[in-house]
Amino acid sequence: MESAIDSEFQHEVCESGLDINIDRQAANGELDDDGKPKRTGTVWTASAHIITAVISTGLLSLAWSVAQLGWIFGISIVLIFAAITLYTANLLADCYRCPDPISGTRNYTYMEAVQNILGGEMYMACGLVQNMSHIGILIGYTITTSTSMVAIHKSHCFHKRGHEAPCKFSNNPYMIALGIFEIFLSQIPNFHELSWLSSVAAIMSFGYASIGIGLSFARVISGPRGRATMTGVEVGVDVSQSGKIWRVCTAMGNIALACAYAFIAIDVQDTLKSSPPENKVMKKANTIAISTMTVFFLMCGCLGYAAFGNEARGNMLTGFGFYEPFWLIDLGNIMIVVHLLGSYQVIGQPVFRMLELWASMRCSNSKFVAVEYPLNIGKIRFSINFLRLIWRTIFVVIITVLAMAMPFFNEMLSLLGAIAFWPVAVYFPVEMYIAQKKIRKRTFRWFGLQILSSFCFLVSLAAACGAIQGLNKGLHASKPFQFKQ
Repeated sequence: MESAIDSEFQHEVCESGLDINIDRQAANGELDDDGKPKRTGTVWTASAHIITAVISTGLLSLAWSVAQLGWIFGISIVLIFAAITLYTANLLADCYRCPDPISGTRNYTYMEAVQNILGGEMYMACGLVQNMSHIGILIGYTITTSTSMVAIHKSHCFHKRGHEAPCKFSNNPYMIALGIFEIFLSQIPNFHELSWLSSVAAIMSFGYASIGIGLSFARVISGPRGRATMTGVEVGVDVSQSGKIWRVCTAMGNIALACAYAFIAIDVQDTLKSSPPENKVMKKANTIAISTMTVFFLMCGCLGYAAFGNEARGNMLTGFGFYEPFWLIDLGNIMIVVHLLGSYQVIGQPVFRMLELWASMRCSNSKFVAVEYPLNIGKIRFSINFLRLIWRTIFVVIITVLAMAMPFFNEMLSLLGAIAFWPVAVYFPVEMYIAQKKIRKRTFRWFGLQILSSFCFLVSLAAACGAIQGLNKGLHASKPFQFKQ
């Protein structure tokens, strides 16, 4: 019996990388129904993970998106995609366990859910799309974080030398500093140990969003305000006819992509306690997070558009829609940096886990893969695993180098996001729900789900076209490793 417990204990260390204290509890019999240490997540920790993922720096660009669409269409698109995201996220919540959403076998990752419900071919397609999306987002986060760091430097420069001063600074040193810091953070083993970082990141997202909203509100009251119209930027005045079309496509895609978080939903749900049922708790977390997201999206988008009108910037804080008070701009950008440090880990954990689970199944007896070495620094206790240390360090270095080499990658990120939005956020959740609930073809419910999927496919296609047009401009203007702002 004792050797069986030790064997199970070693397997858990290899597979999930939990710290030594939790492993001892698992060996003493404090296990969930799947033999893993008891999960402790609640509706609030799950909400924090989701908010960290969706209330990101993209909300500061919503004023630009609303400016392209106008008051009526802009607000409508935000509400429509918030509703779609909530609906498909709740469909996905029922796919965590299969075949029964309450008592069935657990799916630990999004890809595992696709494999068990839809089969191996869909699993391969999902893996390709999901991992491309994750890598693209992480590169985008690296660029965005360095942009906020440079914005702090530029803010002080403008404050001292005037708003017309040629304040240009390289992003590369900041990307390198970020990469070094993320190497340390990436040693956090898994989502179970990430709740504190997600909570801090969620607080930061509320902070800089509130700063953007407050500054926009102050400008609306005191002026000067930009010219805002029902249809957004005007053809022949602000933009050409073809430019208007590309901008509308990009704006719709930005809003849709800003709402999506399906790629981490199963990982978040796997942190929840077994009772009450995980799918019910996850649906509550979805409602809390998306309601919060929608309020902030509308406030940032509408107040930002009211403040700047059709000349709204891509990012109110880093694009210098505001110059003063410079200390408040700096505080907002510091909050963006802290938030993205946490978001980087939330998005990266599924990628880390994929290779580590594969290695644990192939090399379960390898000390390099399986053994955790406990370390104590004062009262801080943690453990090191050589696979985790080397693999995650190499991954972060590659992401950092790619971000430095391709300063136009924000356009590439938009393209990858547009390609991934429909399959990950809509198609796979809908198809898994149809398969699990055994919904017959050509029934009213089946037609409704297919119409929803088709609509989102068209939006994703339009966003991809807008991204390709932006990428074409970026390719002509880019200078690798010479990214300055």
